[in-house]
Amino acid sequence: MSLAAAEGVVARLREAVESTGATGFGAFAGLYPLDARSLLAASMDSIGTKPIVARARGALRNCGADMAAHCINDVITTGARPLLLLDYVASARLDLEQVAELVDGAAEVCREANVALVGGETAEMPDVYRDEELDFAAACIGIVDRSELIDGSRVEPGDAVIGFPSAGVHANGFTWVRRVLEDEDYDGPDLLAPTRLYLDDVRAWRDRAHAFAHVTGGGLLGNLDRVLPAGRRAEIGWDAWERPPVFEWLSRHVPEDELRRVFNLGIGFCAVVADPGEALVIGEIR
Repeated sequence: MSLAAAEGVVARLREAVESTGATGFGAFAGLYPLDARSLLAASMDSIGTKPIVARARGALRNCGADMAAHCINDVITTGARPLLLLDYVASARLDLEQVAELVDGAAEVCREANVALVGGETAEMPDVYRDEELDFAAACIGIVDRSELIDGSRVEPGDAVIGFPSAGVHANGFTWVRRVLEDEDYDGPDLLAPTRLYLDDVRAWRDRAHAFAHVTGGGLLGNLDRVLPAGRRAEIGWDAWERPPVFEWLSRHVPEDELRRVFNLGIGFCAVVADPGEALVIGEIR
């Protein structure tokens, strides 16, 4: 799905979703009131077309790690403690070894985050999926005290945007990546490196953060917009950090504005804070 189409889907579905009592629609995680004190935070996603490249290069396990880290990263933008993960694998015909690689990769990240991989589902649908291709999706649920919720409401003009490095492309933009690979090969480790888990960064900054953003499809500006109050915007200093080599390779084939719109460009997660200290400042809130 294109980014424009995804934005259209969000706008179309908002009324139906919010009519059920859900809040946080359009943010990184939806919120559900568990009781007077606590909220559940939940998010789900898919790794898209990355397995098409990863499987051929023997890196399918990385896609499993991507999926767990991606969903956990979304949930922790609220300040929530991630609790559990559920996964879903589907293809035309299931290959047990490939499924095992995906789940093993996800389980490794879950162990690091102290998240329980409580179950999942598999499905064979030959009339839906192409032969040899597969899809991997997951959902993460966490919990946060209402008094500790981080929702962007405290963001003020002049706040700094600090960035945490990505491991490379992570799991977004692989439609572009596959097109570029047709013209020029690339075998650097940052092409298929699994998505970084930012749990330790969030723990270090959660008491000072006014907002957190996970940089996935939509780039830095698109994802920061998801957590900023109305009337606020982020200005990014695009030369504030050094881009990993994979993005220099992509830049030979993809226009700069498209690179910024689609990829993380070396910053996988952001925090909006009043006092950045010695952290890497990549922008400011206006």
